[in-house]
Amino acid sequence: MDRRNFTKFALSGLAFSFLSDSMGRAALPVTGPEPVTPASVPTVPATPRAVAQQPYAALLERARAALDNHAHHFELRDRLAIVDFDAPSKNPRMHIVDLIGGQTSSYLVSHGRGSDPAHSGWLHSFSNEFNSLASSSGAFKTGDMYFGQHGRSMRLLGLDAQNSNAESRAIVVHGADYVSEDHVAAWGKCGRSEGCFAVAPHIVPQVLGLLGPGRMLYADKIGNG
Repeated sequence: MDRRNFTKFALSGLAFSFLSDSMGRAALPVTGPEPVTPASVPTVPATPRAVAQQPYAALLERARAALDNHAHHFELRDRLAIVDFDAPSKNPRMHIVDLIGGQTSSYLVSHGRGSDPAHSGWLHSFSNEFNSLASSSGAFKTGDMYFGQHGRSMRLLGLDAQNSNAESRAIVVHGADYVSEDHVAAWGKCGRSEGCFAVAPHIVPQVLGLLGPGRMLYADKIGNG
């Protein structure tokens, strides 16, 4: 994703940045309808041919299978998010795929410090353990949105044995300044979270608007690297 696209997103997220400063650290539930996704979200065609050529194609197929396996958890099957942890953190590796309309939107996303102790920029391992500060793999169901320590955030429920502690570990989607094009330009990688899926603060409205409660986020590393 280039600097021009990130500049566009900053305008849509500016009002929210003022709100998050005033909300403090209390986790207050967000009420009201699902937020409208801004028209400026970057999309690329997701035709079968185009998807098959993407480096995350195998991960998307695994996510589709997981969506079928966990079908009783999901009434909303129109889109899903995949996080391709085979890619380094300097690359947009969270892909929100519209399974009906055929578009994909991609974003930078962090991994946990426990998954990359040397801060190489690559995820090396997963953990479901408390205090591991690591990312977990598998299928997650997006939950309630709330305002907390990191501003507007979204809870996640782990649906697999390898991520069953996600809710208790407070693994969520939230914004963080260390996940941005500027941070990548300065350091060659994103910063690390404590296991959460952190995205750039000005991208939070787009990501949460596209996902909303009740959809799947699937994360994994399926390559040999």
